[in-house]
Parts: sequence; C-alpha cells; structure tokens
Amino acid sequence: MDISPATAANHHADHPGFAGATGLFFGLVMAVMGRAKARLVVDLAAVSDADQVIDIGCGPGTAARAAARRGARVTGVDPAPVMLRLARRLTRDPRITWAEGTAEHIPAQDGAATVVWSMASIHHWHDVAAGVAEVHRVLLSGGRFLAIERRVLPDATGLATHGWTEQQAESFAACCRAGGFDDIRTESHGTGRGAVWVVSAVRP
Repeated sequence: MDISPATAANHHADHPGFAGATGLFFGLVMAVMGRAKARLVVDLAAVSDADQVIDIGCGPGTAARAAARRGARVTGVDPAPVMLRLARRLTRDPRITWAEGTAEHIPAQDGAATVVWSMASIHHWHDVAAGVAEVHRVLLSGGRFLAIERRVLPDATGLATHGWTEQQAESFAACCRAGGFDDIRTESHGTGRGAVWVVSAVRP
C-alpha cells in the first residue's frame, strides 16, 4: 500500500502533542468548537444507554459528554495530561471515566466496548495498523467503529492539512479492511468548513 504523505491516514504522526498553556488553549477551543461534530458522532453511532463507548483522542471530552447524555458509559482516552485535566474539570457525569493512553495502547480489556470512535486524531496516530488492531481488540463482536476527520483539499498547506483528503480517508478504510473489519463505509458529511470524512466499520 502506498504510504506517501499524499495518501497516508496519519500524515501528521510527527505532531508533538499538546502540553502546557498552549495545550490548554487548544483544549478550550476544542471544547467550544467541537460540539457539532460531537453531536454528529453520537448520532451516526446511534449511541444509547446500552452502549459502552471508548473515545480515542478525547481531548476536552466534548463527544464523551454527548454520549453520556444518551445514557452510555464512556471512557475518554487521550495521551495529553493537560487534555484529561481539562476534561475532568468540565465534566460532572459519573458515567464517564478518563484514562491516559493512545490508539496503539488503549487502556481497556478485550471486548470492553460496543462503540469506539476517534475524532480528528487519526492523522496524528503513530502507527495506524497498530491502532486499528487495538480498536478491533477492545470492541465486542458487532461493535461499531467510527473515524471522523476534517475534509481537506489535496493542495492544502500548513494548518489546513490537519484532516483528510479523499485519498487519505480511503487509505484509512483500506487499513480497517486489512485489520479485519466489515461493513466499511467512507462518507462525506457537511459542507464548507464543517465538512468531514467519516469512515465507519463493524467488528465481525
């Protein structure tokens, strides 16, 4: 498979991560700006009070809180302590727990989740195949996996490249297929600056 930056789903794997005052600033921005995408992911995943959700790269926890409002139990996972501290400060729901971890090392038991999602973080994963394998491990049979990334143009530069082109979305879908997932779909949602790619899959 071609893993050039033009097609790699993790084309920003060298991102240094979030820390300190800068990380806190970006976390607060995410908390405000991420509400629409949080509603989208819980709708697409059809989250209910029967679900156990793992949110990979949860940031300040906006999507985790949206899932908990549907009655789900949620574990928010993020590699950045500053994000987890902010998530805890913004959250009062006992159905949510927070854990430091990465896509490649999810702190959960085998088959612990009925739903796993990752929003705007896969383009930072260090090892896509390992991350997909971990998602497969922690999902129950029949569990749903959703990946959401901002839709970007192939000729974008700088900050505008943080997301996926259509090729990068299809590259991730191919990784899911190779990782043993079924019912894989790649769809575009929204328009303009709010447009996103959604890759969904089911663990057999």
